[in-house]
Amino acid sequence: MAHTHKLFNGKKIGILTGGGDTPALNSSIESIRNRASLLGYTVYGIRKGWKGLLGDGDLIDLTNQPYDGYYGGTSILSSRTNPFPTKKNPEDRVPQILKNIERYAIDVLISIGGDDTNGAAKRLYETQGIKVIGFPKTIDNDLRTKTMHNYNGKLIESVLCPGFPSGAKAIMEMAMHLRTTAESHSRIIVLEVMGRDAGWLTGSAIMGGAELALVPEFVITKERKDFFLETVKETYMRSKKKALIIAVSEGVRWYDEKNDKVDVVYASSEVDEFGHPRFGGISGVIASEITNKLGIEARAQISGYYPRSGKCRSYDRRLTGALADKVVDLLLREEYGQMPVMKNIVPFVELEEFNTSSIDMGAIGNKPLPEDYYDIQAFNFTDAYVDFLQNFLGQICINEFKYNFPIVIPEK
Repeated sequence: MAHTHKLFNGKKIGILTGGGDTPALNSSIESIRNRASLLGYTVYGIRKGWKGLLGDGDLIDLTNQPYDGYYGGTSILSSRTNPFPTKKNPEDRVPQILKNIERYAIDVLISIGGDDTNGAAKRLYETQGIKVIGFPKTIDNDLRTKTMHNYNGKLIESVLCPGFPSGAKAIMEMAMHLRTTAESHSRIIVLEVMGRDAGWLTGSAIMGGAELALVPEFVITKERKDFFLETVKETYMRSKKKALIIAVSEGVRWYDEKNDKVDVVYASSEVDEFGHPRFGGISGVIASEITNKLGIEARAQISGYYPRSGKCRSYDRRLTGALADKVVDLLLREEYGQMPVMKNIVPFVELEEFNTSSIDMGAIGNKPLPEDYYDIQAFNFTDAYVDFLQNFLGQICINEFKYNFPIVIPEK
């Protein structure tokens, strides 16, 4: 006998996005919405993350609406709101969350975010019994997804989060673009890249021609700083064009001679509701020291929000679809408190549901760069990391002015 109704007719799903934006958020929302609608769910967008479930609530109906998943960012908006008490906001707002989930009759909550957003969702699942499914998101790519990378037969625990491939491509292109101005003035350009605690995104600059890189995982002590400056000078002098791109993560721990201590550079002393301060400005500090100590002209360039911005690239587009397929599997089996992930690092054509898995949201945490991906002595990323990036960025692409003009020698 034919079924006359869809499986989950009358049920409602609420989707929220929390934390920093990425180019793949709208694609994630659209992919989840499309598949949930096919199952019969009414799909609501909860605006501004957890803030949309406070007060009287702030929700929109995404069911049967046109949606542009290629457009970057999130149409349902985001915030760094924490429903649980914090130092910055000691109020327990969980009762408001529970009240609105009941008022809007939300059966399942999909939280798209990183460790903070999905960590809050997991607590609601464990302490209040709210049915939640997490969906990975972080431009820093430091969310522990337990995704394995097979490099020449060696398995490396890696990470793959929607938004990172698009952001990585933007940083690759930015490094490529900066090379022409560095060569024109025989300069060193220090490119600062997002990465509070991990250097995953910074590494993509080497695909655009960056020759050296610093990451938060490896602290620059006084001794390491002296060694680094020596390496910079040697690399610059060996370069044919006397130009250099150095990629640095915003969260690099750098030795400050004035204070005789190692610390990050803060853009602001303010912290968000999850206790995170805002970093920024390390590139200017490093560029200044290169100029003053080495006598080589150096400039700082902060990539800022550029990698977060713009359209969803093709790899991310297909990645969000594969993970949304896994969400369907979790919904059908009513397996909550889980987050869909890729089991393996794969090229574009292998981004399929059979290469996905799910992990308990309580085991997410943060994942720094594996030692296999960074050469601490060379201040650079390894061939293993290049192999990792090539799955979604292709081959290393370096701009070059390919003609060497003959030098004119005076006749007299």
